[in-house]
Amino acid sequence: MGFENFGTVSFTAEAKVADFITQLEAGKVMATRCRKCGGSYFPPKADCPKCLSSDVEWFEVKSQGKLLSYTVVNYGPSGFENDAPYILALVKFDEGIQILARLSRDIEEKDIKMGMNLTVNPAKLPDNRIAYEFRRA
Repeated sequence: MGFENFGTVSFTAEAKVADFITQLEAGKVMATRCRKCGGSYFPPKADCPKCLSSDVEWFEVKSQGKLLSYTVVNYGPSGFENDAPYILALVKFDEGIQILARLSRDIEEKDIKMGMNLTVNPAKLPDNRIAYEFRRA
């Protein structure tokens, strides 16, 4: 499968990192690491923007991350209007990456604490679509 079923709004059906979707469907959130310079990337990149190498490897984001920041989206952009309000969060992981994603609706805003431990997990969306979100660790 390509990117046609990724997220709420998909702008492309093909990508060099289409395995990302296959892994999400298998229950894994994956990132890439450049074998030449060691740069780690999420969303995954097939070509390293630091050294321009295409020698990258996939790795699973398994660790707990720490919440760095969040915002409540009250008015969603085009394609997300009916989802608002929702919470976007930025989380730093031990694998050397930061991920921006939605916070699970199971976590209420009053319970959010900076530095709280979160995991990133695949999330099933309506119409057989898939994405990822943060959940309590």
